[in-house]
Amino acid sequence: MSEKHMFWRGVWGYLPAQIVQGVVGFLTIVVFTRLLSPEDFGRYALAFSVTTLAHTATFSWLEASMARFWAAERTPEGLATHFASLYRTSFALIAVFVPVAAVAVWLLPLTPALKLAVGFGLAGAPIRNLAKLAQERYRAAGEVSKAAWVDMAVALLGFGVGAGFALAGGGAASPMLGLMLAPLFVLPFILPGELRRSSGGAVDRQRLKAYAAYGYPIAASLTLALVLASTDRFLLAAFMDTGAVGAYHAAYTLANRTLDILFIWLGAAGAPAMVMALERGGREALRRTALEQGEILILVGLPAAVGLSLVARPLAELMIGLDLRAAAVMVTPWIAASALMSGLIAYYFGLGFTLARRTGLLLVTMAIPAVCNILLNLLLIPRLGVQGAAISTALSFLIGLIACLVISRRAIALPIPWEALIRCGVAAAGMAGVVSTLPPLGGLIELALDASVGGMVYAALAMTLNAAGVRDLLRRLIHARRSAPA
Repeated sequence: MSEKHMFWRGVWGYLPAQIVQGVVGFLTIVVFTRLLSPEDFGRYALAFSVTTLAHTATFSWLEASMARFWAAERTPEGLATHFASLYRTSFALIAVFVPVAAVAVWLLPLTPALKLAVGFGLAGAPIRNLAKLAQERYRAAGEVSKAAWVDMAVALLGFGVGAGFALAGGGAASPMLGLMLAPLFVLPFILPGELRRSSGGAVDRQRLKAYAAYGYPIAASLTLALVLASTDRFLLAAFMDTGAVGAYHAAYTLANRTLDILFIWLGAAGAPAMVMALERGGREALRRTALEQGEILILVGLPAAVGLSLVARPLAELMIGLDLRAAAVMVTPWIAASALMSGLIAYYFGLGFTLARRTGLLLVTMAIPAVCNILLNLLLIPRLGVQGAAISTALSFLIGLIACLVISRRAIALPIPWEALIRCGVAAAGMAGVVSTLPPLGGLIELALDASVGGMVYAALAMTLNAAGVRDLLRRLIHARRSAPA
């Protein structure tokens, strides 16, 4: 399978999963901002941040190693050793993680409601790790349908279970119960088959050293990225209250999740294709593959960020509970800009470090904006409140993107799609100009009008300008369809 075919097969194969993720993400905001009080929604936001940080710091190096080193294996014996090393190490870490997490939750000076939410979240981290290991192997192997199936099952079950507990009065712990139980339902269908792949293999200490040298810097950099994305919540709780955390988290999730789904969708297909291009065709094949993917990311991501900023008010009126709505409208443009820059770092420019196996440089790259974010939040939250947190995040990701571009020259510097950026920028500016003249009808009507008109204007301008080669791509697809045998 060619790298280009692998990429586009992944793009279309992962589309249903990302549609489900998008629907579930929006339903999560709609349902939980209404079923939970602002304070409980804030506690859930804090518990989610703590849980994600703990999972990333403990388990993500194994998940990253599963994805990166699978493609380099050539023999059945090597694959068995690969699986045995990763899964047995994972079980050893789980045996340590569970009691340590239990003691930490018991000792931390948290309110009972927050302690319960954090406890359920941490209890689910080992379960999610085992599901994630299988999913990363599916993606690396190009088994798109299996990876997408796991994504959809976990997302739907997690939302359904969490909403059920919220309706029953479970409070802040309800969404965390969904996150804990959902992967537990899918493990019986995926884990036995994955464990059988380690049959005949043994833990290889040298491999684990290589995996750790590669994966730990990724885990640390991801942890710093989470610090960059979640410090504001903890500082809002310190300077203000959990209600402010809930308002900020609702706005952040609405804007960030929308773009994150797009980037995860394209990144799930793009990262394995780039690994394969480098392994089989060298730097030049990687450059060609990466440039096409970078252009697609700009073509899709830039108008999505601009569009979210344009429809912040009607979108908040439709999606977010009344008590949290005003803050969401205020911060959405800043979070949309942050999400765009974060996606470009995580799913494009930052891949140069993992492709070159220079993950230590990735750690340095993410440390710069993480430190800046803490300092900016300390400076701006006392003065501007929730908006100060959003501005701090946007400025920090801008600093992070610049740092990534500069430092990646010491690893593998992926090409900057300047032409696509300029043409897509012109098309997005034209879209913004037209949408800003539309009448403020409010709610669903305004959202539908702005989104449909904006989408048509952007599509027309992008086609006219051939932004990111979209016109050429459509011609190739049409030609391929017409020339295919009946």
